[in-house]
Amino acid sequence: MGCGKSTLGRKLSKHLNLQFVDMDHYIEERNCKTIPQIFAEEGEVEFRKKERKALEELSGFNDIVIATGGGAPCFFDNIELMNNSGKTIYLNIDPTILADRLLNSKTVRPLIHGKSREELVAFIDETLEKRDEFYKKAEFQITKSNINLDELKEMIS
Repeated sequence: MGCGKSTLGRKLSKHLNLQFVDMDHYIEERNCKTIPQIFAEEGEVEFRKKERKALEELSGFNDIVIATGGGAPCFFDNIELMNNSGKTIYLNIDPTILADRLLNSKTVRPLIHGKSREELVAFIDETLEKRDEFYKKAEFQITKSNINLDELKEMIS
């Protein structure tokens, strides 16, 4: 969350001349509800089922760049599905940078709504600790907040 998956995904897809899909937007369109609405009305468990279904559908496409939600790799066997379907990249950004980005974001994010900066940094640390084992299964890991697209293209080629 806030690491730049969608921004980098869009730029990378243009750089590689591929289609870009933001999985959260895909889920919203398929369900005619926003992610916050799905969470509020159906709960996280149902959202994760919808997310899995979307991932299965998108994994069948070729020559696209997909930005998943931050929790997607951590449920079911999603990270294995992702790794078997294409190249996976973990954007490993410092929690304090993520907190600053999220506090300045206009996007409504149900999991962090109403948190102070200190609470947000603690939440990010705790969440990353839980998710790290899944994230580190990605084929590639980026640890700098600004990566050159040519470098990224070379890395994943």
